Order: sequence, then structure tokens, then C-alpha cells
Amino acid sequence: MQGNPVKLLTRVEQLRLLTKAEKAGLLSAAEKAGLSLTTIEELGLLSKAEELGVLSAATNPETPTTLFTLSLGLLLLGPAFVFLVPEDHTWEIAVQVLVALLSVVGGSAAFAASNLVANLQNVE
Repeated sequence: MQGNPVKLLTRVEQLRLLTKAEKAGLLSAAEKAGLSLTTIEELGLLSKAEELGVLSAATNPETPTTLFTLSLGLLLLGPAFVFLVPEDHTWEIAVQVLVALLSVVGGSAAFAASNLVANLQNVE
């Protein structure tokens, strides 16, 4: 069962996410990096997001749980990989560091996304 996109937008408004993003300087930083609303429109990023099902995922009640499970898997992957891969060569240590780093970054991002989507879906 899919959620309601209108409720999602209502929740964005209730949480004042755009105001918070503006006050945190995220919009200015994005614009300095070349990502303005005009650029988003010209690149067709909103329609691409729609094609990829981002809005559907944001309104799907199962998404927070899926993202949380993904975050746990990624956060466990790093230590498991470091434990299981031998350290006989420099390249093996480099691979351990790379996998651990990607696991921490990916797991943290998935955890944050899980919380964000859960908060957005929590319409009272």
C-alpha cells in the first residue's frame, strides 16, 4: 500500500524542512556548487527522480524499514570484511580501509535517510 504524496508535502511543511535547509545554508551551498532550481529544471532531475520512483519510495510505508535494514547490513559489512580479509599485503589493507570507509558512509547515509523518511511519513 502506497502512501499519499500530498501528506508527504504536508509533513515537509510541518517540519519546516525548507526553512531549516535555508537557515543552514544548504540552498546557498547548492547554488554555489552550480545546483540551482533552474539547473534542476534544465537537467530534468525532478522528472528523473519521478521515473526512478523516489517519490513513491518516500511515501511507501516499507521504505524506512528497508533503509534501516540496509544501514545495519552496511555497518556490519565493514568490520566483518576487515576481520575476514587477510593482511598479508599492502593492497589487502587498502581494500579493507576502502570497504570499511564505504560501509560507514553508506550505512550512515542509509540510517539518516531511514529516519528522514520515517519522520516525513509520520503525519499526525
